[in-house]
Amino acid sequence: MKENTQDLIGNVGSAQANMTNTTTLSNRGAVVSVRGSVIDIKFDSHLPAIYSLLHAKDGKIAIEVLAQLDAHCVRGIALTPTEGLVRGSVAEDTGGPLRAPVGKGTLSRMFDVFGNAIDRQPAPADVQWRTVHRDPPALERRSTKSEIFETGIKVIDVLVPLERGGKAGLFGGAGVGKTVLLTEMIHNVVEHQKGVSVFCGIGERCREGEELYSGMKAAGVLPNMVMVFGQMNEPPGSRFRVGLAALTMAEYFRDDEHRDVLLLIDNIFRFIQAGMEVSGLMGQMPSRLGYQPTMGTELSGLEERIANTDTGAITSIQAVYVPADDLTDPAAVHTFSHLSTSIVLSRKRASEGLYPSIDLLQSNSKMATPGIVGERHYRLAQEIRRTLAQYEDLKDIIAMLGLEQLAPEDRKVVARARRLERFLTQPFFATEQFSGIKGKIVSLKDSLDGCERILRDEFKDYPESALYMIGSIDEAKGKAKNGKPGAEAGPASNAGAKGDLKSEPKPKPEVEVAAADAHAS
Repeated sequence: MKENTQDLIGNVGSAQANMTNTTTLSNRGAVVSVRGSVIDIKFDSHLPAIYSLLHAKDGKIAIEVLAQLDAHCVRGIALTPTEGLVRGSVAEDTGGPLRAPVGKGTLSRMFDVFGNAIDRQPAPADVQWRTVHRDPPALERRSTKSEIFETGIKVIDVLVPLERGGKAGLFGGAGVGKTVLLTEMIHNVVEHQKGVSVFCGIGERCREGEELYSGMKAAGVLPNMVMVFGQMNEPPGSRFRVGLAALTMAEYFRDDEHRDVLLLIDNIFRFIQAGMEVSGLMGQMPSRLGYQPTMGTELSGLEERIANTDTGAITSIQAVYVPADDLTDPAAVHTFSHLSTSIVLSRKRASEGLYPSIDLLQSNSKMATPGIVGERHYRLAQEIRRTLAQYEDLKDIIAMLGLEQLAPEDRKVVARARRLERFLTQPFFATEQFSGIKGKIVSLKDSLDGCERILRDEFKDYPESALYMIGSIDEAKGKAKNGKPGAEAGPASNAGAKGDLKSEPKPKPEVEVAAADAHAS
């Protein structure tokens, strides 16, 4: 994909030129200053409007106007590399802003920020071109109904349910599983809900894009997907606008086709980072920790267009890189304010082998209320959180004194919490080739039933490993009976693994295993 993108840089304006070929390019200016990606251009006749797209060097260089310096000069940011651009070069006004292709012809295709196809196939024919700078839907068109968006992932559907037409964020540092979780949601939603999915890669690796494209093609879900990429080797101006291009494509399916759309963004932090780079290049005074002073406005301009209307909905799931795992970073704080669901990924849980590595106590959803999810679901979720919080409080005592020093009631809480943690793990379709375990989709009903039965101590005599990496709770009985080898036993300690896999385990050895594991951790 990287090679193909480099080939397109030479004629990056081709798709935009096709779209504007009816426009007379009579408004021409001359480049008066080139400082990296920042270019000043002088126009004698007519000054281009803010966000106008300019072309230089026969369409090889694209420039977006971001400021008007005086009556004759504008300052723009280059969306492509500026090699070969010198003072005196001619810049032509295209007569409009950056545009993106929309329509059914975009399905199963992969594009860059300019609408050029980068999947080594012919350019799509049946498309329209629309500006990427659009207003969010009016309040009178928005739907006020709150509905659950089921994903088939146990821990998300039970504890942090997503909202149809809402925004969910996957927060975490490097290597905790954001992209894997995002890929799994694509698989589950596109294959089983038959919606349209738009994937937007902002500042990510081209390798990830190629793997995603190949994986979705092999899974047979590519016909209902559109992919848009602004790779990390592209200039900041390009990465800054690729999110708006993907959102414009998604809005077509919501407003014109009246379909539900799943918009996946990986990674929203790279959008903020690109804005920070553009702001610095434009000479703006940085704000806290070096972020741009306009970060809140720029993020709102993207997030407010993701909305639920009376004809369709755009449901967005966004990976959010958290610098140094610091959730008080301004980028994370500003993103939190726009989300209906915040899913925090934990490095500690990932190191324990508990996947998806979601921090069950820090993650939250505004949908988890009795009026939306129902009384039973709400009560179970609260009881699960209470049990896990009690276990967290007891961990220090267990580490210092051992499990045998706890009161009998506290031992039961520990046993329930450890079984809940393992039951809320799940094998993913996205990781089948690495784990060797077939992926599972679990309905909300089966997830709730399993949690309720664990809280009633129905599985207190079963080894914890029987609940690890399964689908519905009934699989635990067959797993305990068969006595799976230790490779699939889960994150239990080696010292207790053999005793943990007996076909008829006793409650007492199980307590000892829990204590050994707590000391080991």
